[in-house]
Formats: sequence, structure tokens, C-alpha cells
Amino acid sequence: MDQSAEKAVVAGNDRAHAHGVYAVICSATGEVWIGRGGDLDAQQSGLWSALSQGSSPCRDLQAAWCEHGADAFRFEELERLRDDFPAERRDDELKLRQTLWLARLHARPL
Repeated sequence: MDQSAEKAVVAGNDRAHAHGVYAVICSATGEVWIGRGGDLDAQQSGLWSALSQGSSPCRDLQAAWCEHGADAFRFEELERLRDDFPAERRDDELKLRQTLWLARLHARPL
């Protein structure tokens, strides 16, 4: 690995992971699931991997995925906490925001 590639890896590892709330939407049925967590940039690939393997802990989402297929689903970032949001308040804030989005979109939790 050359020096510029090493610097890119280090920079990626040092980058703050965005925390926030996201939706998984089934275009076939209109169903919506709301999740929260860190590293929003990696959430979709993790979810899609689990769903593709049939190992999602969210049974109703897994059933919809199996019935309608991957092409019927999309991932949307709904809200992102600012990078300097206090870490000690992050989990409570994400739970609150997830609850608000669940009500707003008449959705199910992930």
C-alpha cells in the first residue's frame, strides 16, 4: 500500500460516524420502518446484507423483503445529528427522534 492509500485509510478511520434516523420504505406496499443508529453511511449496506441473507431480526420487514424483493425497497436518511452533538445525550436524542418519525410516518420500528 502506498503512502497516499495509507493516509486515505487513516482518514476514513478517523472520520466521525454520523448518527441519525433513517427509513426503509417498501414501494410495493407503502410500509415504512424507522431505525436509528450510528454510521448512517453504513446502515443500508448492513441492513440489505441481513435482509438478503434472511437474517434480519425485524420479522415483518424480512417477510416483506422476501415477498417483494430488494428492488421494492429504498433507504432514506431522515435526520442526522450534528457532528458536535454531545455523546452522552446521543442515544436518548436518537430514541426521541425515532419516536417522532414513527408517529409522523405511521411506521414500524427497526
